Amino acid sequence: MDQNEPVRLTQTVKKGGCAAKLPAGMLREILQNLKLNKPEDLIVGTDTLDDACLWKLNNNELLVQTLDFFTPIVDDPYDFGAIAAANAISDIYAMGGTPKIALSILAFPAATLSMDILGKILSGAVDKIHESGACLAGGHSIDDDTLKLGFSVTDLLIKIKHGLTLAQNLATH
Repeated sequence: MDQNEPVRLTQTVKKGGCAAKLPAGMLREILQNLKLNKPEDLIVGTDTLDDACLWKLNNNELLVQTLDFFTPIVDDPYDFGAIAAANAISDIYAMGGTPKIALSILAFPAATLSMDILGKILSGAVDKIHESGACLAGGHSIDDDTLKLGFSVTDLLIKIKHGLTLAQNLATH
């Protein structure tokens, strides 16, 4: 790829963002046929097809965890990184949590995109992660033909007596 030519990330993939997701109905059907463990401490899991899960650690604490990744939905590398991070972080907020740590999952076409582009992607992601108050704690990457980026984000919720969050209310029932 010509270093002087602007890269349009959306042109490097066949399906962008959530358009690449498998249909929820299809996943539900497959999951229903699996013999999945359903521990009592798993408050929110595969039954709801939610983007995040809740695990009861003890009577006072819940673990909130998500994993979300997708292909580019914008052309700008920095913006793509920020959007990918925000997308995963929002799953934690939706469960009533506050992001604490994030691990990256990256598939990067090193043969067709420059490391400068990767740097911009990760810069956007890290800025968004820091904005949420979380930190990037590690991750995994592979060389792949299709660019994909996402994060596993985790929080530890502590139950309080007044003003319970949605996640905390779920855990008490």
